[in-house]
Amino acid sequence: MAHLFSAGKRFRVLPGFGLTLGLSLSYLGFLVLVPLAAVFLKASGLGLSGIWDLATAPRTLAALKVSFGTSLCAAFVNTVAGTTTAWVLVRYPFPGRRFLDAMVDLPFALPTAVAGLALATLYAPSGFPGSLFASGSTLGSLFPGGELKIAYAWPGIVVALVFIGLPFVVRTVQPVLEDLDREQEEAAATLGAGRLRVFTRVILPVLLPAMLTGFALAFARALGEYGSVIFIAGNRPFQTEIAPLLIVTHLEQPDYPAATALAVVMLVMAFAMMLAINLLQAWTRKRLGHP
Repeated sequence: MAHLFSAGKRFRVLPGFGLTLGLSLSYLGFLVLVPLAAVFLKASGLGLSGIWDLATAPRTLAALKVSFGTSLCAAFVNTVAGTTTAWVLVRYPFPGRRFLDAMVDLPFALPTAVAGLALATLYAPSGFPGSLFASGSTLGSLFPGGELKIAYAWPGIVVALVFIGLPFVVRTVQPVLEDLDREQEEAAATLGAGRLRVFTRVILPVLLPAMLTGFALAFARALGEYGSVIFIAGNRPFQTEIAPLLIVTHLEQPDYPAATALAVVMLVMAFAMMLAINLLQAWTRKRLGHP
């Protein structure tokens, strides 16, 4: 076997950089770049002025506000809840832990339309826990108007997006927690650091890049979600209509250039936000001395 490593050459399992790079670029081109190029080409039929008019139309702005606003809220909730869930699964042995670990992946397998129907039934005023916040209830009286409307309102959309985005954060943070060296935590505690200081100075810096990655994945997943949201959102224009639904509305008219133009607008805005998150993640890694 020594001849495999002779003459300063390293043994590679895959057949060389050139071939693997070519296959990667081919897959990326046919599966991602070509469809995206087709979307941009179709949208170009409206021209820059037509795309701008569509993007700045009141109904479009309202739909984009709902989609981006609820997606950001859901991503923040998932970052906190997902990190906590990953911590429990990694750090605490308890009966049923493997079952709970398997349940985290259920949103991946469950059809989103089924999830939307179930959530709309549960959080409607006649369902549970929706009835706890309905008009006339004790908890509902604590909110302005005497109730907290979840289904067919913004909170319902956030609930649906939290449901489908939680696994992305858990599965991103969990491996980092499993590899985290506990000796550093014990050393910090020995030196007199409290729990909060150990978490903020020892654990959080290591987890932060993974948390940002999970946030980005959950946000991207929520932004394009359609099936689970339309059943619980109410789909009222200027109030609870999401941008993907507005795209489908244009397709049904049919107005394909307008639908693709709106898709381009969402794509550009989402890419800008994802790029900013990735740059923040790279800056965090560099500051912490991670490769």
